[in-house]
Amino acid sequence: MSFYDRDRLDALVADVDAKLLAVERAASEANRVEVRSSGLSERDLAAIERHAESPRAPRELKELVARIKGGELSWDDIASGRALDDEGVQAAMAASLPDLARVHQELREGQDPDDIIGAARGDDEEGGGSIMRRGW
Repeated sequence: MSFYDRDRLDALVADVDAKLLAVERAASEANRVEVRSSGLSERDLAAIERHAESPRAPRELKELVARIKGGELSWDDIASGRALDDEGVQAAMAASLPDLARVHQELREGQDPDDIIGAARGDDEEGGGSIMRRGW
């Protein structure tokens, strides 16, 4: 005489086996997915460079863009993370944090994104507009 129900145990083991097989299939399918990052387009890079040339751009961003134009760094170096240890890259990113924090706070307070973007318009692009607009 046994203290467990053999049929019930077999059913539980079969259920676990089926779920493990489903997990293995899902993992296999996930491994076949090609991750494609859109990255920065040429248009995005041009907008960043135009912003860097504007009077409102932080000095650190201006210096970074000058280094990129001079061939010392590339946008790919920055986007891939290879240049993250570079002090100039860190300084340019840090100089942008106050604006990003302000925008984040304004969004949390319920302000309309178009109003926030509109407030940033002016010298960034021809006809007004901010490089932030493409992020919305």
